[in-house]
Order: sequence, then C-alpha cells, then structure tokens
Amino acid sequence: MLLDTASLYYRAYFGVPESVKAPDGTPVNAVRGLLDFIARLVRDHRPDDLVACMDNDWRPAWRVELVPSYKAHRVAETVAGGPDAAGAPAAGQEETPGTLAPQIPVIERVLDAVGIARVGADGYEADDVIGTLVRRASGPVDVVTGDRDLFQLVDDARGVRVLYPVKGMGDPTVVDEAVLREKYGVAGGAAYADLALLRGDPSDGLPGVPGVGEKTAARLLEAHGDLDGILAAVDDPSSGLTPAQRRRLDAAREYLAVAPKVVRVAGDVPLPDFDAALPAEPLHPRELEELSQTWGLGGSLRRLLDALAG
Repeated sequence: MLLDTASLYYRAYFGVPESVKAPDGTPVNAVRGLLDFIARLVRDHRPDDLVACMDNDWRPAWRVELVPSYKAHRVAETVAGGPDAAGAPAAGQEETPGTLAPQIPVIERVLDAVGIARVGADGYEADDVIGTLVRRASGPVDVVTGDRDLFQLVDDARGVRVLYPVKGMGDPTVVDEAVLREKYGVAGGAAYADLALLRGDPSDGLPGVPGVGEKTAARLLEAHGDLDGILAAVDDPSSGLTPAQRRRLDAAREYLAVAPKVVRVAGDVPLPDFDAALPAEPLHPRELEELSQTWGLGGSLRRLLDALAG
C-alpha cells in the first residue's frame, strides 16, 4: 500500500474541523484525520507493506522547464518591495494554508516514531516515488490518493489499483480498469495518462489541447489507440479526423511533444533504502508517547496502533 501522503493530509485538513486542537490550542485536524484514515486503511485492507510517499519537490524544475505553466498558480508570491508575510512560504514554494503548514512536521515525526516508512527523493514528487515503487513491486499494489493523476498506474494484469477518497476522508472508491472504462472511456491507466494530457488540467497548470475536452480525447484514443496513433492520424489525410481536430492537434504539436514526460509519473527514481514492512508496534514508543501528549493525538493514535497490532 502506497500513500500519496500530501494529498491525504490536505484531505484530512479540509475534512476535519479546525476545532480539533492540541493542548496548547494549535490545530491538529490534519494530523488526527490522517492517522484515523491510515488506521481505517490498515484495518480494512491489511497490507503487508505500507509506504508514506513524500513530495521532496512538489514542482520539479525539469517538469517546469518542459511546461512552464506547470503548477505555476500554486507558487507563493512575495510581497513586492518587502519581506514575506509572517508565516507565509517563501517565493517559489507551494502556497499552504497557514494552520496546515505547522502540522506537516508533526505528521512526519509521528509516522517516523510509529515506524511507517516515509520515502521521498530530491527533485521528484510523491507521484514519481509511487510510480517507481509500483514498477518495482512483485505483487498487488494499492495506491491511496486524492489525486486523479495517479489513475494512470491502474493495471488489472499486475493487480495495481487506486483507492480514491471521494469526499473528505470517507471510505475510498476502488478504481480499476473497469472504472476507467465506465467513467472516462479509456482502456487502462496508460490511456488515462494520454487522456489527461490531451484534456489538460487547470489544477496542475496543464493547458491541454484547446478544443479537445475529456469526451473528445476519449473518442480520439478509442479510434487511434494512443497519443502516437493520434499524432500519426494528424499526418494521414484518410484517418477520419475532422478538419477542426486535425488543425487543433497540429497546432499543439510542441505541447504534445513534451507533455507526456510532464504528465506521466517517473518509474526510475533513485530511492533510499527503507523497510516497508507494516509495523506491528511503534518503532520509537517513548518519542511517540511524547508526541501524543504534546499534540493531543489521543484516540486517533490509539486507533492506528490498535489497527497495526491487529
């Protein structure tokens, strides 16, 4: 089981009220919400291995170089002619809600003390870490994420599926190839990646091909197989593309030449050594107890430890 950790703690932050606080009054809604969600995942699915995958670089320079608009709207702006506002991220960092940012180091310390493997790689997003671990896996994999980008990893033949929380931190929907066919009209994860780059994604700053929406992209993929097949059809007068489709795709060649590397997750990220085995008991119990007392983790931590022990 691979956790898209940032995606999940964002979900927890917005899904659990800020009235959930530590003894000193600091909100810990993201911390406790994430712990409760992991406890439910462990209880319901009993994975052999569990890895919390991290964003060491949420907007890698190599992706921005290819598509400069990539996540550009999420970058924090500095105040012109003056220092950043107190507590705000520096320019070039991702804008994070003010009461979430202090919770992220707590989440990291708690996961480390519990003994849940936490893995990231400099210059790469958590998606790339997940893609690499999926490629390395010899058995079935559940990817837990609130980000549709990772639907591209779905592969029934290898037992790779996505657990996607639809609302807040509720029970996740299982996304397999049947779901991709029904909802998006594509044959599998690889086709979903092509659909995504054709359609574009404003939340990631990906422009897509103007005039080609999700349904049109799905029809193009059904007719021509994949992105390469679609581009070959642009050059083939007998391919059946409408004049408008041919014109739009031809005009977007420069984008389509680089978009696959931006949209598709990396599968060859160099990762540090780590122990992915699901822990049955805390790795650092004394530190975990101190963290629990300081941050008022209470029942959320107890439920996670009970699930791990069970």
